[in-house]
Amino acid sequence: MPKFSYICRKTTGEKEVGVIEGASQDEVVAQLQRKGLFITSIIPFDVGRKEAGAPQESRTVKKQFTHAGVNSHDLVLFARQLAMLLGAGVSLLRSLDVIAKQVDSKKLATIVTQVALDMEAGRTLRDALSKFPDIFSALWINLIETGEASGNLPMVLDKLAYYLEEAANFKRKIVSALLYPGILLFVSVSAVFFFIIKIVPTFANILVNFGVELPLPTKILINLSTLLTKNLLWIVLGGAGLVFLFRYIKRRPPFDRIIEDISFKVPIFGEFLRFMYLERFATTMSILIESGVPILYALEISERSAGSIRMTDAISYIKRNVKEGRSMAVPMEKSEFFTPMVVQMIAIGEEIGELSNMLKRIAKYYQDYLETFVSRLATIFEPLMIVFIGVIIGAMVISIFLPIFSIAFMKTA
Repeated sequence: MPKFSYICRKTTGEKEVGVIEGASQDEVVAQLQRKGLFITSIIPFDVGRKEAGAPQESRTVKKQFTHAGVNSHDLVLFARQLAMLLGAGVSLLRSLDVIAKQVDSKKLATIVTQVALDMEAGRTLRDALSKFPDIFSALWINLIETGEASGNLPMVLDKLAYYLEEAANFKRKIVSALLYPGILLFVSVSAVFFFIIKIVPTFANILVNFGVELPLPTKILINLSTLLTKNLLWIVLGGAGLVFLFRYIKRRPPFDRIIEDISFKVPIFGEFLRFMYLERFATTMSILIESGVPILYALEISERSAGSIRMTDAISYIKRNVKEGRSMAVPMEKSEFFTPMVVQMIAIGEEIGELSNMLKRIAKYYQDYLETFVSRLATIFEPLMIVFIGVIIGAMVISIFLPIFSIAFMKTA
């Protein structure tokens, strides 16, 4: 009778590794489930022994990689491919070997290979992935743990891949909408600097040779040009230093909270920032709850990945209330961070037992709102920027030509 190697978890959370006989893999699964074990991995014993005995060099991936780092597209493909292979009945170790030979990221290929080696040593997929927190977030780790414990790892990976794809698409739409205004702003500012640094000094030398009294606007423009030309390096270094200092203190209490509070109070931008965090919270919670993660655990994961101090405080307050047996909606309303619409939809979702679907609706609403907001902002920004730059350039041109007009008027008189 065929033998199978297995890795399971007991109800206490303790890991159990062993070998069991069975006519088929399905029969072995049934045997282990009757013992009350949560199945993490089942591999035919001969295959597992062969793979476990393979030297590390045999797993070395030799291929041409397109990039060194790991981006969101790499993680989406990894989750999607792993879900597909596991769903087709391929063992987890073989699936990892196949993926390691196909990924385009050099770093991800190395990580997948290491994960396979760790699993051969008896670790679970969750434990192996948790060694790379800079690549696999808390959401990844906890969803994988849920999938292993429930025996539905392919389904959980599918949901994770869908979530990653939606997040990547949403980010791409926002970046695309902001790309043109960003380019326009850069070109406009560059044109102004070029005019001040290159054009103005040339006209200044000509005007000095005329020996006429310069109007006040012309003096201001020439002095500004002289200041920028002579101190350009120091100005650039000072600006870079201020940016570095701001980024440093932004992560240090109490400045981080002060800066975030100011950001939320900025007109238009503050509301956009708040809705962005609400969208992230709703999306994360919906995928976690839909994958079978308990609400308290889902709140804890969302708290760690909130990205905002005020949001973190709000989720922590909600979590404490839920732990005491209360609903989510009441502490949400008291936190004053969540909008009335979110509070009401969460309350309805809890009442009818459709919390995951309500969270999905909330996430979709804010995604559409943010995309529309950015698109409209970009549409308004273009003519405003053109008018603004036109006024700036026009004012500088007039300042340059004022003395020339004065000279021409004097000669005519």
